[in-house]
Amino acid sequence: MNKEQPKNNKTVIKRNFLIISRWGETLDLALAILNEGHELKMYIEDKPSREIGYGFVKKVRDWKKHVAWADVLIFDYTGYGKICAELRAQGKLVIGGTEYSDLLELDRNFGQDELKKHGIKILPSKEFFNFQDAIDYVKSNPNSYVIKPSGETQEYKQLLFVGNDDEGLDVIRVLKAYEKSWGNDFGNFQLQRKVKGVEVSVSAYFNGKEFIYPINVTFEHKKLFPKELGISTGEMGSSMFWTKDSPIFDATLKKFEKSLAKGGFVGQLDINCIVNGNGIYPLEFTARFGYPQIYIQRAGIVEPIGNMFYKLAAGEHFKINVRKGFQVGAYMVVPPFPFEDKKSFELFSKDSVIVFKKEMKEGIHPMHLKKVNGEWLITGNTGIALMVSGTGLTMKDAQRMMKNRIGNIIINNVYYRTDIGDRWSDDFDRLWSWGLL
Repeated sequence: MNKEQPKNNKTVIKRNFLIISRWGETLDLALAILNEGHELKMYIEDKPSREIGYGFVKKVRDWKKHVAWADVLIFDYTGYGKICAELRAQGKLVIGGTEYSDLLELDRNFGQDELKKHGIKILPSKEFFNFQDAIDYVKSNPNSYVIKPSGETQEYKQLLFVGNDDEGLDVIRVLKAYEKSWGNDFGNFQLQRKVKGVEVSVSAYFNGKEFIYPINVTFEHKKLFPKELGISTGEMGSSMFWTKDSPIFDATLKKFEKSLAKGGFVGQLDINCIVNGNGIYPLEFTARFGYPQIYIQRAGIVEPIGNMFYKLAAGEHFKINVRKGFQVGAYMVVPPFPFEDKKSFELFSKDSVIVFKKEMKEGIHPMHLKKVNGEWLITGNTGIALMVSGTGLTMKDAQRMMKNRIGNIIINNVYYRTDIGDRWSDDFDRLWSWGLL
């Protein structure tokens, strides 16, 4: 039964939230909901990640036993679409995908086909099931390409390769190397034609019937080192802003409104694009929370996030109350990130303590951590310690706030990008000149 209780001089309807997490990525979200006065339980599917959240939130070993207790269930990853649909059919309020939205993200060919069906221009791409066929294709069709693993292999972000050679010679070399190192275990993959421009993603929350405004526009920083050097990590940080109008959104995600409503999708849908003077070229979908996107978004959302998720799952029509200006965020990571190496993690990072020079934790988003005797310790197995965010009316203001907060933190062997948001001035000029802002 829901109870009302005072919170910050406001009345908060106390609800029960159950988070079903694949990797424990939503610890920060769980803490935000708890701090708003709600009850919360968290389940983590991945066994090596199950220590994440210890000491912070109440953990459960079998989430299905707590479904009746929960007012809202939150699934934080793709692959749960069928389960989400079954729970909705039972009358439960669920933040999570559908079988359709799962396919949009996990099956690259399906996603590209759906873009074409919805009248959206896409880049030429071709699916392959073995390396030699792909090598022969590049030799017969010389051009610059991007190698994109599909299915479960796409979780290994370092395998995504963006070619620079106009004849595809670098792509051929990488394909030969993958063949030797992976053999038949690589699975299917795509070769997608590469184009130059600004990489930008647009996303919006969907309440089962329609998109909720405003729209979020995000600029991801995927490489390990500043100035886009090193391997692809999936993400090292992002800069973003909220807007009520976006030509990129109108040309892409908006066209999926009816298709998403058919299955009752509830959550966030994001599409990553390359845009230039010739048009908008969608690359891939994320049909769930983006990481670290959701934490940086939260820095810009000024209404209680638990209340927002309840309204979303209940199918209410509303507008998200957000800050003006910009938000930025950077991951603070430790070895072996972005690789998985149990021995290195245990040697350099496991149980390392996070020290704050001053006891200020605003804008500090705990990631793969546990709490012991009040201290934050690194756990899990990936080496992602914190996400640190900043906000401001200008991008430089937001960057300054983020860097000041990072400077207050001591973590042994830590590394992070120092240039998150630096691309904005150039990206803004180009997007503005192309009429895409």
